[in-house]
This record gives sequence, structure tokens and C-alpha cells, in this order.
Amino acid sequence: MTTSFFKAVFAIVSKDLRSELRSRELLSSMALFALLSVLIFSFALELDRQARQEAISGVLWVTVVFASVLGLNRSLAMEREHGNMSAMLLAPINRAAIFGGKLVGNYLFTLTVGLVLMFLMTILYNISLLRPWMLLVVVLGTLGFSTVGTLLATMTVQTRSRESLLPIIMLPIVLPMLLSVVRASTNILNEAPIEDWIAWPQILVVLDLIYLTMCFLLFEYVIED
Repeated sequence: MTTSFFKAVFAIVSKDLRSELRSRELLSSMALFALLSVLIFSFALELDRQARQEAISGVLWVTVVFASVLGLNRSLAMEREHGNMSAMLLAPINRAAIFGGKLVGNYLFTLTVGLVLMFLMTILYNISLLRPWMLLVVVLGTLGFSTVGTLLATMTVQTRSRESLLPIIMLPIVLPMLLSVVRASTNILNEAPIEDWIAWPQILVVLDLIYLTMCFLLFEYVIED
């Protein structure tokens, strides 16, 4: 059972990666949106360097969240348009493996955009975001957003207004995660004592475990007609 589960997950992830390598549609749209967002924020905050310094973690995570929403919508929409989701549901595999495969693929795309953003903002804002603790926060934060987003995108992809509906229902659910990543990032970038902010990464780990558990349990009910 365990071996077949991981084989199914690997097969779905491989399919998504090969499809993206051929079309470059999903990652390029997410990256372009993130680039334009960061440039707009950079110009808007140019006149006030102090405000720009204080807002950098908020800019990073707002951009990551909305880029992930864009990518999740497109990822699940392509599965529906090509009939891939129906084929996976008919296959003799565990339904949780379908969710796991889609989650890993979406997570890799979102994490890639987050890492590129860190490098880009290091150049634009003249402050190093490429720090070990920041990398850990990005890894944990994008995992939480991708987990919740994959489940909710599976729900909203069947609706006509999925582009507007997904962020409306996703943002309130990931609000604790968003608060934690912004607080942790702000303290790390301000070089605050570790005892002042170490609780936030720990909260992120707990939230990731809760989101993963709940989403795996709920996925089978979500995809039922």
C-alpha cells in the first residue's frame, strides 16, 4: 500500500513537471506576476526608505500568496480542461495519492517563485533575504499555502468564478499562517534576538501539520460529485 501510494504520487508529480517543462505556462505566469508586483511595490515605496525597510516582509508574502493563488487556479484548471482529474479518479489508486501528487507539484512551483523573489528583492531593496532562517520560513510558509490552496482549488475549479472565489475562501483560512510568516520574517530581517521570534517558526510547523492532516482527510469528500 505504501509503495503504491508513493509510486502514484511520483507519477503525478512527474506528469506535472514534464507538462510544465513543455509549456512553461504555469511557472512563467506566476514568476511574471511576482516580478511585476515587486517592481510596483518597489516604485511605490521608493520615496520612503524607512517604510520600504519595514514593509519588505509584507511585500514578499503578499506577492507569494497571490502568485500561488494564480498558479493553483491554473494548475487545477488544466487538469479539468484536459480530463486528467477524471482519469486519475478512475485509476485504481488511493485518492490521497492524487492530492499528494498535486500538492507536491504545486509546492515545488510556489517554492521556486518564493526563492526567486527572495533573490530579486535582495537586489531591489538592498537587503539580504538569503539567510538560513528566512529560507526555513519560506519553505514552511509556502508548504502551508500550497496545502490549503490545492484542496480549495480542487473545490473551486468546477465553478465559473474560480479566479475570484479561490482567494476569497483561501485567505481567511491561511490568515494564521500569513501572520506567522510575516512576524517571523520581519524579526529575522531586523536581526532581533532569536528568543523574541523563535516561536513563530514553531507555530508554522504546527500549522503545516494541521493543514496537511485536515486536507488529506477532506480531499476524498471534496472530489465526490
